[in-house]
Amino acid sequence: MKPFRMAMLAGVMTMAAMAAHAKSSLVVGLQLEPPHLDPTSAAAGAIDQVLYANVFEGLTRFGADGSVGPGLAESWDISEDGLIYTFHLRAGVSFHDGTTFDARDVKFSLDRARDENSQNAQKALFSGIESVEVVDDLTVRVTLSAPDGGFLFNMAWGDAVIVASESITEIKQKPVGTGAFRFEDWVQGDRITLVRNPDYWGTPAQLEEATFKFISDPTAAFAAVMAEDVDAFPGFPAPENLPQFEADPRFQVLVGSTEGETVLAMNNKLKPLDDVRVRKAIVHAIDRQAIIDGAMFGLGTPIGTHFAPHHPDYVDLLDQSAYDPELSKKLLAEAGYADGFTTTLKLPPPSYARRGGEIIAAQLRAVGIETEITNLEWAQWLEEVFRGRDFGLTIVSHTEPLDIGIYARPDYYFQYDSAEFQEMYAALTGETDPAKRSDLLASMQRRIAEDYVNGYLFQLATPTVANAKLRGLWIDMPTQAIDLTGVYWTE
Repeated sequence: MKPFRMAMLAGVMTMAAMAAHAKSSLVVGLQLEPPHLDPTSAAAGAIDQVLYANVFEGLTRFGADGSVGPGLAESWDISEDGLIYTFHLRAGVSFHDGTTFDARDVKFSLDRARDENSQNAQKALFSGIESVEVVDDLTVRVTLSAPDGGFLFNMAWGDAVIVASESITEIKQKPVGTGAFRFEDWVQGDRITLVRNPDYWGTPAQLEEATFKFISDPTAAFAAVMAEDVDAFPGFPAPENLPQFEADPRFQVLVGSTEGETVLAMNNKLKPLDDVRVRKAIVHAIDRQAIIDGAMFGLGTPIGTHFAPHHPDYVDLLDQSAYDPELSKKLLAEAGYADGFTTTLKLPPPSYARRGGEIIAAQLRAVGIETEITNLEWAQWLEEVFRGRDFGLTIVSHTEPLDIGIYARPDYYFQYDSAEFQEMYAALTGETDPAKRSDLLASMQRRIAEDYVNGYLFQLATPTVANAKLRGLWIDMPTQAIDLTGVYWTE
């Protein structure tokens, strides 16, 4: 009996070792695959979902509660006039390829982002930088052309992460950062694998390996989570299935808020959408709650402007764009379109867009507006809509935090050009007094609502379905990121 008992014991120990190993890895489901892996040269939020905080880090960073704290800069000094930021960098930090992180990397990254040929999707974040100077290996002096009360906030965006000149030529396929995980592999159309960085400067990740698995179809996503092939699925694309997961003790359902203002974006330079009466007619033809209920199964908070309802400076402007199809018809007649018109409705892959688009198309048809629906893959949407501005209407969730400043950019994809709004934004940028900034933000929200720039639909909720034994996942999404640096398994 003794050899048998020893064999049993060895088998149990082997199984325990395998279980322990399994609990150091994680499979995360995502609906969208990144078009490439450089967060500093594309507008695709899917890049940040995989890489923000995990692989790449900035001078500052967002916490789970949306606060901004130290990142690669451990501290900073600000001159009395608000023009000079002196960043003190962390010592002993290396990139994943073994090269040393220092002030020259910060200068390279910020200069690259603000260069006239920059492909950075948020180039405006860096437009106020007048110069970047290397003081010594661990000190960088950034001089602004005017005070900017949001500068440290801007430096926390995924578009502002620090990259190295040595690895920049291959960054889109082989990203090299300073984070707690390093890039391991990308099987396009299937998965991206990250592994723990053993030389990380900060608190090491508890997970040894994390795989992001791309599952675009909601039915397939449900099957993968239910079969436990996927351990967590942030932004779960089939909210109708959430009650089933809530009733199953194997899973936990976390429903949080995001910075994602979901809008029916309109091409403000394209006829007849260049007429504010037509845009107003479209907005009043939309029943937001029907979209939230029909496309999101009740998940989402109605909004009347491009601002997050959980932000303390949010202004409730829902009544200004209330559902009123008879008013829509009247406005169309006044604008010379009593018989309606036809325009395009180009939809990216997320469920809120595809499902919401069908509902909106029916609502617009009821007031005489026909839409030609085209379903686009993410890369196509970026090329045709975001960069090419070849669209009439589209639906997208703007997940960048506090991004109302995009309305001050006439060349942005919806092409809104208001000198008054641009002056407000310039004043906001130079204002550091909290009360005055709040007043300006309120005025900016009202301005774009009164101009009916876009149809403001709802603030995107983020349901995450995960294994009940997982801890450390973000519930809210203050930026579009799946930060795994603090995620771990319980027994």
